[in-house]
Amino acid sequence: MIVWFIIGVTAVISYIAFGNRELSTKLQFNAAQIIHRKEYYRLVSHAFIHANWAHLGVNMLVLYFFGRNVVVYFSHYFGNKGTAYFLLLYLGGILAANTWSLIKHKNNYYYNAVGASGAVSAVLFAAIFFQPWEPLYLFAILPIPGILFAIGYLFYSYQMSKKQTDNVAHDAHFLGAVFGFVFPILLQPNLFQRFIDNLFSFL
Repeated sequence: MIVWFIIGVTAVISYIAFGNRELSTKLQFNAAQIIHRKEYYRLVSHAFIHANWAHLGVNMLVLYFFGRNVVVYFSHYFGNKGTAYFLLLYLGGILAANTWSLIKHKNNYYYNAVGASGAVSAVLFAAIFFQPWEPLYLFAILPIPGILFAIGYLFYSYQMSKKQTDNVAHDAHFLGAVFGFVFPILLQPNLFQRFIDNLFSFL
C-alpha cells in the first residue's frame, strides 16, 4: 500500500539522518540554496527527514490514520488511478507547503525546514473534504467534527504564521492543508458539489 511505502521510506531516511548531520543538512529545505545554487531536490527531500522522533512519529501517525481513508476515496472516484493521484496529493502537498517560504526566504541562507507536515496536512484535509463531519479526536481524547477542526486549524496556522513566535512552519501547514482540500476538486470538479451536499446533510 502506498501509505505504508511512504511511511517506510520516510522512517528509514529520517533515522539515517538522525545520526548523520551532513546528510540532514544536505536534504533540508533551504530556499537560498534552492534559488541560488539550484539545489531543487531540496523542495522534496526535506519532507523525508525530521527534527526528532516525536516529529517523525506525529507526522507518520496522522498519515497512517487518514492516508488509508484518502486512498480508499481516491480508488472509489478515480479507479486504478487512485494510488497515483494519492502520490500526487502527497508530493503536491510537499511542494505547495513551502511556496511562500521559498519566496520569503530566497536570500536567507540561515532559514531551514524539515518534515512532512505540509504533505500530511494535505492528506488530512483531503480526508476532511470527503467526510467533513467525521470526528477527529483532538489530543486523542476530544471528538470534534472534521470541518470545525479544519476551520480552527487554518485560523490557528494563519495567526501563528503572522506572529512567528516559535520554530514551527505554520505557513507550510496552512498551504499544505489548502492544497489538500483543493486537489480532489482539480481532479474532478463535481466533487465540490458532493462536499457541499455532505456539509449540509448534517444540518
